[in-house]
Amino acid sequence: MNILAFDTCLDKMYVVLRTEDKILSSEIVENTESKYHSAFLISTIRSILSKNNIKPEDLNAIGINIGPGSFTGIRACTTVARVMAQQLNIKAVGVSSLEILAKLGGENPLVALDARKNKAYLYCNNEIKGAVELEKVQEIIQNGRYNVITDDRLQKLLGGTSYQQNDYPLGEILSELVLDKLKTQGGNWAELMPLYIQPPPMG
Repeated sequence: MNILAFDTCLDKMYVVLRTEDKILSSEIVENTESKYHSAFLISTIRSILSKNNIKPEDLNAIGINIGPGSFTGIRACTTVARVMAQQLNIKAVGVSSLEILAKLGGENPLVALDARKNKAYLYCNNEIKGAVELEKVQEIIQNGRYNVITDDRLQKLLGGTSYQQNDYPLGEILSELVLDKLKTQGGNWAELMPLYIQPPPMG
């Protein structure tokens, strides 16, 4: 089975090609001065497939990060995955960025990402809690024994580890979670939807 996994929701773009047993290729693309990293998604996918002598029709499934994160990135990720899966008639599954980052926290992880408006996208106790007021997040952290994963914006307030300060293999983690979900989900591309915990900005 050939699986293509990609993520344009976070601060870097991750594209991974793998089989059930191993990673074939993993690439990270950062923003440039003039373009957001998702602008390079199609060219990066083409490059990875070419390097591995794999044609699009050789793919068996696609997995992506569905958010939360950059609204532009979420739209790009979901649109490309749905179009490719439909055209190739293959499975497609989505994973939340909160689930991905929770894998960095070891036992009892808590993930809190900046949601603006004095809120954080919160994941703890193995579930997504939504956009939660920062004061409430602080209470939860103080009253529990969590391994806190957050971003640069919230680290000073919440402590823990910022995922943005190290080169974590988030693409590989995504691909592992995709593999797990493919075993339990139907993978219908038409059911692949962005995870907008808060509504996208208007205009």
